[in-house]
Amino acid sequence: MTLDPTPLTDADYHTRAHAVLAAVEARVDQLLQDDVVDIDTHRTGGLLELSFPNGSKIIINTQPPLHEIWLAARSGGYHYKFVQGRWLDTRTAQEFFDALSACASEQAGRPVRFDAPA
Repeated sequence: MTLDPTPLTDADYHTRAHAVLAAVEARVDQLLQDDVVDIDTHRTGGLLELSFPNGSKIIINTQPPLHEIWLAARSGGYHYKFVQGRWLDTRTAQEFFDALSACASEQAGRPVRFDAPA
């Protein structure tokens, strides 16, 4: 599958990629407040680690030289490029937040939903 990524300047990439990380962090905070699932987060620059009660982790990492976001979960590793307003998997074109929701739900053992920032 060939994606036609939206051309981004480095500044645009950083703005959009960090908005993704901030949206994930905000959603985890909401999940904790609503007592849905206890996910711990740790962020170092462009790397966000989600730790689940069962000891599993999901790692979300920005890749500035490639203008990509990478997702590593128990189910595998995925690379996302920005295409027409959405971060899409470079192999399957699955949207980032759909994939993150599926991975987090599987690792949390209950439905967990993440949504793209507005």
